[in-house]
Amino acid sequence: MADANPSAAARAPHAYPMAKSGYGKKSAPDQSPRTATDFAHLPPREAQIAVFVDRLPEGAAMDAKTLAAQLPAYGQAACRTALRRLSEAGHLRRVKEHLKGDDGAYHWVTRSYFSRTARGDAWWTSVLTGEVPEPTAPARRSRAYAVLATVGRTDPRMTLSHADCVDLEPLAAAWLERGAGEGHVVRALTDGLPSPVHHAAALARRRLVDKLPPEQRPDAAAPTLRLVECTVCAAPGRPEALPGGLCRDCRGEPHTVAAPAALSPEEVHAKAALLRAINREPERNHA
Repeated sequence: MADANPSAAARAPHAYPMAKSGYGKKSAPDQSPRTATDFAHLPPREAQIAVFVDRLPEGAAMDAKTLAAQLPAYGQAACRTALRRLSEAGHLRRVKEHLKGDDGAYHWVTRSYFSRTARGDAWWTSVLTGEVPEPTAPARRSRAYAVLATVGRTDPRMTLSHADCVDLEPLAAAWLERGAGEGHVVRALTDGLPSPVHHAAALARRRLVDKLPPEQRPDAAAPTLRLVECTVCAAPGRPEALPGGLCRDCRGEPHTVAAPAALSPEEVHAKAALLRAINREPERNHA
């Protein structure tokens, strides 16, 4: 079983390095609960590395160099081979995604989707083309609530209680839905305050209502652009063109060239007439 010999891939004593924000490990949807036999179908080395990767947090670096630095039993070549075999077994896909960053611009980022349950090519294609929903994040306080909770840090006179934040949350959410940033909301609630402020919540309500920005024309949500990367050489391609997460060269398959289509009798006669005309041209020029 994969967990039978944990010393074969010992854990590093220090914190595991994380990838750049937006990159690194991303758990695939529909994960089954963890069991001791999840990777029993893999060779021992691949099983040990799969167990290690399975326990990494979201966003952890998953390149061969980083894994080798954390797993003293294996070098970079061994980790690179193991990642390839995990891809072939249906546990891993490298994906380039075109995502909007914190700066408002779109960037290509590389993620390593990992599935504890081995998946076939058809399942991976459906996930990477958006046919299977992404896992939902755990419930937490809304962005609007979080903004209201920070207002008092800018000006203590506008400190709001939990009950105030819950009560004003829909009004702040309307601002965010209309394109206002967190800083815009905070400034609207703290700039030009009267002295003294008798009732912070009442003043916040009045400003959120009176200063609400105009509605913006909604933009159609663009689908996320994704390209699968070959697990071995990082060559990009459509999901269906990389079975097992590998390109044709890394699968060792020869390139085939399609035979030219046969000409119809009419096309044969037309080409023959053209050749005869070309051959007669020198005779006319000479005359």
